[in-house]
Amino acid sequence: MYEQIHLLNGVRIVTEHVEGVRSVSVGVWIGTGSRHEKASEAGSAHFIEHMLFKGTESRSAMDIARQTDAIGGQINAFTTKECTCYYARVLDHHFKEAVDILYDMLYHSRFDERDVETECGVILEEIGMYRDTPDDLCAEQLSKQVYGTSALARPILGKATTLKKMTGETLKAYQKKHYVPQDTVVSISGSFSKDDIEYITARFKELEAKEGVSFKPTTYQKSIVTKRKNIEQNHLILAFPGESFLSQRRFALQLLSFVLGGGMSSRLFQELREKRGLCYSVYSYGASHADVGLFNIYTALNKDMEDKALSTIRQVVSEFAEKGPTTEEIERAREQSKANVLMGLESTQARMSHMGRSLLFTDEILSADDIIEAYDAVTKDDILKLSNDILRFEEASLSVVGKVSDKESYLELLR
Repeated sequence: MYEQIHLLNGVRIVTEHVEGVRSVSVGVWIGTGSRHEKASEAGSAHFIEHMLFKGTESRSAMDIARQTDAIGGQINAFTTKECTCYYARVLDHHFKEAVDILYDMLYHSRFDERDVETECGVILEEIGMYRDTPDDLCAEQLSKQVYGTSALARPILGKATTLKKMTGETLKAYQKKHYVPQDTVVSISGSFSKDDIEYITARFKELEAKEGVSFKPTTYQKSIVTKRKNIEQNHLILAFPGESFLSQRRFALQLLSFVLGGGMSSRLFQELREKRGLCYSVYSYGASHADVGLFNIYTALNKDMEDKALSTIRQVVSEFAEKGPTTEEIERAREQSKANVLMGLESTQARMSHMGRSLLFTDEILSADDIIEAYDAVTKDDILKLSNDILRFEEASLSVVGKVSDKESYLELLR
């Protein structure tokens, strides 16, 4: 059962006590990511994530690492386009030590100029690593085109021209402006005491209330983008306008995705791989944000198979949009989705993430029973209506990385 504490400065604390475990997971979710950056600030949110591990006023980077290891804990972080999360998982009797380390990192980091220079090099290497990963590059090129001039079009990691201009002072200023209490959720799941919650509440009460930073709404623009790269396979993402993560139809979209390309029994997998042998991997997935979303179909294959594969995908998708799923397919998708929910919530870290992300993004937390009920409520007509609304090739986009053809030939395949 979830319990919430709303502090006067705007911080929200959500807790869930889990019986029978000795671990506790705590995450501090900040409602700022790459889409909150100006063009000149591109990469700031992710850069700050790195810098918070480089030392505080009272701890060096080695101190943070040693003290975390000394309590048998794990501390990590990640940055997305819409949030940054710092989290820890420890045994329950080390809860306060973990919170002390996290809080110190979040609000007392040094941003030393030498560390900024060193970490900039690390991030540039990280950018190079992603550019060498064709599926990541394919997705990045797609976002860059379909979201136009908006911040959603820019990569989370930023780019060399903006990163090299950043200093400890500019990063600290960005953090001060964006890490505000009203956009902060502290999520705790596992084994903890009343005293533990009072301790963390007292720490976060210290923060000064400030107004948050909003972002500009984004619209989808259909596009075809190609990137020539000398690799064995071509990587393709076929994209349609999807649903936001606030949409009431997100559960129907999940079932649609499973039937169409979510598993070994899906239509795309069976048709492209099992029957025709055109590729090794093909799947569909949603990529949602607060105001927009994409529904993507990904595959990687030999250049010679590309035309036939795209034609087959078009055939499968068009037939699905016309007739919808069978009753058997819906039930299979429903059971798989419910199993993913229940099995995914068997760790304290997964439960912490579910609570933190949900409260930050939607201002509500659905229980497992609520989610299962939402899946059970989806009908065949719901999925058919959604298919007709989003699976329209006149609105489709395509991103291709590899030994690419000219854009006109891809456009002809989508017509």
